[in-house]
Amino acid sequence: MFLISWSFRRLDTLLEKQLQRHIESLEAKSLRIVQAEQIWSALRAALKVVRILFMLFLFYIYLNSVLGLFPWTRLLARTLLYYVINPLTTMGSAVIEYLPKLFFLLILVIVVRYILKMLRILFSAVEKERLKLSGFESDWAWPTYRIVRLIVIAFAIVIAYPYIPGSDSAAFKGVSLFFGILFSLGSTSVIGNVIAGYTMTYRRAFRVGDRVRIGETMGDVTEMRLLVTHVRTIKNEEVVIPNSVILSNEVTNYSIMAREQGLILHTSVGIGYEVPWRQVEAMLLMAAQRTPGLRTDTPPFVLQRSLGDFAVNYELNVYCDDVDRMMHLYSQLHRNIQDVFNEYGVQIMTPEYKADTPEPKIVPKEKWYAAPAKAPEVNKD
Repeated sequence: MFLISWSFRRLDTLLEKQLQRHIESLEAKSLRIVQAEQIWSALRAALKVVRILFMLFLFYIYLNSVLGLFPWTRLLARTLLYYVINPLTTMGSAVIEYLPKLFFLLILVIVVRYILKMLRILFSAVEKERLKLSGFESDWAWPTYRIVRLIVIAFAIVIAYPYIPGSDSAAFKGVSLFFGILFSLGSTSVIGNVIAGYTMTYRRAFRVGDRVRIGETMGDVTEMRLLVTHVRTIKNEEVVIPNSVILSNEVTNYSIMAREQGLILHTSVGIGYEVPWRQVEAMLLMAAQRTPGLRTDTPPFVLQRSLGDFAVNYELNVYCDDVDRMMHLYSQLHRNIQDVFNEYGVQIMTPEYKADTPEPKIVPKEKWYAAPAKAPEVNKD
């Protein structure tokens, strides 16, 4: 044992000198994914295990030899050999008897693997629209593939279960039942989110890149997962929303209609009864014409939403097809409405009107660019 300990210490020193540079080179090539200290710790642990095995083997030989010298302990020496050989014989016999079942499991794994590959190729063709199925959207390809893959794997596990070592034992069945209960009790919310994620996919509520409003959150969908959906707000904030919350809330999608017919932006103003409604509507339409970025093929329109106690509430509706500039267009539209009403001396009474003031609440044109605002440069050409 002393000789083995001394030999392994020398071997450890020798390996450290010879392999240190190679291990550091491997760490650099793996882009620091593999740490040199981890590799060296694994090698030392392996050497330690080999040293312990050698020592146990020597101790067994010593003990067997000493016990065999005396008549009273020779039977114990033979029994000691039986204690060592019997477990090895039992394990070897069990492995040999299990080989047919092992071959069956290997063949089952190979068959299931190729079935999954064929399904992946099929749904990839559907996703890229090389293969079109009637009534089946291309966006449904990968979610459907995941469901079918789960069904195939579950069916394969059911077939392979009787061939797993120890599957007939009461202990194996008890452990399986215990983990099944833990899974059913602890994964209720997880399964609910997964089901909600698939439901949203087939419901086609939104897709990645759409601008949506979910509850109080408004932004662009950046990623859709089984459990959660990532939304980047217009303030560049990342919001993670559980799919079950989305399924139980109202979802407003601004992008679907914007692609085809255009999204309607609307804003309201309250104007007194003394101002002709035809003039108000003409001014609102003029403000819309001055706003760049709106659709020109679909004309804007004005609605009189209500006749209030002190003012008429007008609603200007305009069309846009770029939802990413929606807030910017709102801001520019409000600026133009103020400018047009100031030009024609009409007072905006929104949001609340109580009584007439001595002077109308309008901004004269000469004060439009009061400091620190700067007037735009006029091109004399």
